[in-house]
Amino acid sequence: MTTMRDVAAAAGVSPMTVSNVLAGRSNVSEETRRRVLDVVERTGYRVNTAAQSLRRGRTGIVGLAVPEVHSHYFGLLAARLIARLAPEGLRVVVEQTGASREGELAAITASRVSAYDGLVLSAVGLDPDDVLAIAGDLPVVVLGERQDVRRFDHVEMANTEGAAAATRLLLDRGCRHLVALGMPDLTSLDSLHLPDDDARPRPQGPGHHGDAFRLRALGVRDAVAAVPGARAVAVHGGASTLASGAALTREALVREPRLDGLVCATDTLAIGALRALADAGRRVPDDVLVAGFDDVADGAFTVPSLTTVTPGHDVMVEETARLLLRRIADPTAAPERFVSPFAVVERESTRRTPGPGGHGS
Repeated sequence: MTTMRDVAAAAGVSPMTVSNVLAGRSNVSEETRRRVLDVVERTGYRVNTAAQSLRRGRTGIVGLAVPEVHSHYFGLLAARLIARLAPEGLRVVVEQTGASREGELAAITASRVSAYDGLVLSAVGLDPDDVLAIAGDLPVVVLGERQDVRRFDHVEMANTEGAAAATRLLLDRGCRHLVALGMPDLTSLDSLHLPDDDARPRPQGPGHHGDAFRLRALGVRDAVAAVPGARAVAVHGGASTLASGAALTREALVREPRLDGLVCATDTLAIGALRALADAGRRVPDDVLVAGFDDVADGAFTVPSLTTVTPGHDVMVEETARLLLRRIADPTAAPERFVSPFAVVERESTRRTPGPGGHGS
């Protein structure tokens, strides 16, 4: 079996130089890199990663467990986290949990069995005690809207504030008959006004975005309540997909014939809504204003382009990486909670042009 020393001798360099080349480090000249790689290819040398891991006490791999990999948002998150952790010498293995307790248990177990250096977990089905018991000393950063995970490093969005800001934008543009698309019943949200501590009960409901969507619904409800004459109803059901966005919008047009504003729980739902509104002959933004949430890339290319709440993707990824690296380096560090700053990105779907085509309240 060819060893690293054999490769070094054949290439006329030190074993450390071979290690640097194989690790992709930049402190090697291009000529030396080519020479080493030629020898590696000719000899069929393979790195013994298991032995490396034993020597270093690290595998150089972290897990990312998310409800669904085909989601616009989670796809964006995975791509950015992979890019952010690569310079730290960490590769990301993405696990799809299906937003189920079993899927999340499997992701944590796989991370421990495979000796991952850490795990970023979008926890939906698991209770904190489950995570604590199964993860053991595995460094874990929790993403999402769970309000009962203060024993872990936790990164979340400003859901309520962001949705309220998007709603106020529509109200300022004259909307008075709004629909909260994909969000729960706005009249059943009082249970969310509870202390933010480990004793806080988790809202229950359909879909793996339950907590986030309820927090966003709170923002819609509170913003509408501050404007006399404005009203909002919620239309929800099904997954957060393009098809669901279109179907829910068709239902919204029946339930609220005077509909002039849609605040959508996600950009995916909002993009589906644009299709349904066009099919119904309702012009955006002349007849109906539409806002989404998540700031996925596709929203900038719809016709009209989509106004959205950006939850601070870059900041969220940076903080997730920082907390994970800190936890790997010091497993005893006190847990931190980070709420990402948000901004409303206004595009064509909420910009009405004054004149004959304009629309009042």
